[in-house]
Amino acid sequence: MAAGLIRLAHGSGGLLTQELVHSLFVRTLGDEELSRLLDAAVLDHSSALQAGSRLAMTTDAYVVDPLEFPGGDIGKLAVCGTVNDLAATAAQPLWMSAAWILEEGLEIERLRRLVFSMKEAAAEAGIRLVTGDTKVVPHGLAGGAYIGAAGVGIIPPGRDVGPHRIQPGDAILVNGTLGDHGMAIMLLREGISMDTPIESDCAPLNGLVEALFEVGISVHCLRDATRGGVGAVLCELALQSGLGMIVHEEALPVREAVAAACEILGLDPLFVANEGKMVAFLPASEAERALAVWRAHPYGRGAALIGEVAPGKPIVRLRTTIGSERQVRLPAGELLPRIC
Repeated sequence: MAAGLIRLAHGSGGLLTQELVHSLFVRTLGDEELSRLLDAAVLDHSSALQAGSRLAMTTDAYVVDPLEFPGGDIGKLAVCGTVNDLAATAAQPLWMSAAWILEEGLEIERLRRLVFSMKEAAAEAGIRLVTGDTKVVPHGLAGGAYIGAAGVGIIPPGRDVGPHRIQPGDAILVNGTLGDHGMAIMLLREGISMDTPIESDCAPLNGLVEALFEVGISVHCLRDATRGGVGAVLCELALQSGLGMIVHEEALPVREAVAAACEILGLDPLFVANEGKMVAFLPASEAERALAVWRAHPYGRGAALIGEVAPGKPIVRLRTTIGSERQVRLPAGELLPRIC
């Protein structure tokens, strides 16, 4: 396909549509099932399903602005977000769909970069991109590109994670530093430079989660800490579990540059978005072993134990570095628009 811009005719179903689909999406992504271009992917699940296993399915939309940012782009983000949502149910990712909403005027070479990034992220995560769609809308209506994605995974027999399994005394772990993604996006958007560059933590975390199950750790609950950050995750899970949660401020892993950027913008890193952070709840007796497993993984080197579950009111309390305590509440307004 010649270099140029996306035109409305690329979404008309005619020759330009066929050229875009075949020469860019099919050729770049390279999946055998996708290349058949059927109305729906036809998938053989016989080798994936075992007796007692269950299927997990997730769907999401990605509208990040800008489309490319330090540490990632919307193509990588769509794969990592889909994979991580599946991993949070203890599922192993199998298949994914992606629907691209393209804006008239988007550079085709830029789109090619985004699709190639999606392919690389899918290969790393071990998920197949088996079906998709492409639409084109007039200039000014889609911020360059949006992606709607869905994913399917398999939950092996014996795995059961969720808020219903959180227990008093459980340790609360996170696999690394907070707020990297949100601050990378905001600094780029606002044109703010820092002495230490900040990159998004965008990454597929299914391997990190699998590492816990491979050594037999009894994981009670997992949650992908994206919009609203770790703070929103804890507030939601306190309500869903009916239990209280205590977070220790000095244990929260935050990069100095991220803390400084949050101070400049008046934000709390506890509520800043991540795209490569998983929160895990598990028995306190297994916390040190779980931390060792995560710290041996490339995406868990900064893993930390940040708090514990407590009986009582379903609220989150932060114990500060000066010994005081305050309730952690969900912010009332919009924090970071279009960060994922």
